[in-house]
Amino acid sequence: MSDIRIQKTGELDVIEASDGRLTLSIPIQIKRRSGRKLVTLPNGETAPVRPWDVAPTPLQLALARGHRWLATLESGQAKSLKEIAMREGIDNSYVSRMVNLTTLAPDIVTAILEDALPNHITLFDLAVDPPALWDEQRKRMNVATRGELRCWISGAN
Repeated sequence: MSDIRIQKTGELDVIEASDGRLTLSIPIQIKRRSGRKLVTLPNGETAPVRPWDVAPTPLQLALARGHRWLATLESGQAKSLKEIAMREGIDNSYVSRMVNLTTLAPDIVTAILEDALPNHITLFDLAVDPPALWDEQRKRMNVATRGELRCWISGAN
């Protein structure tokens, strides 16, 4: 059984028990800021706070739905996309298109999650019959190379 203790003072330490278990001791403080709990490390640094007030984009929600529905199918909780559509009360073709998003190239997924896709790319462009090859997906989006997509992700374009 694990044991968690929070101490404000002390030194960073790793203790190995005779049975091979490790105990890691890290002095931290938990502070409340605007109703949120922040972990403050001994050097005073805190992790960047997630912007809770920013709502996910429609593309981000569609990508999440596609992955959730694919996981439901792969786990055996549903036998078909049609069954998922019936459970959700939506059209079978919509479920199919959202599951298609799970085959997108990693850099395209990153651009979706960072809300960095070029404005001319729509959900329809990504979800309707995406090519199996990632380079073909980029060509369809008029993005010639991964590097060009990286420019959009980094904000250079």
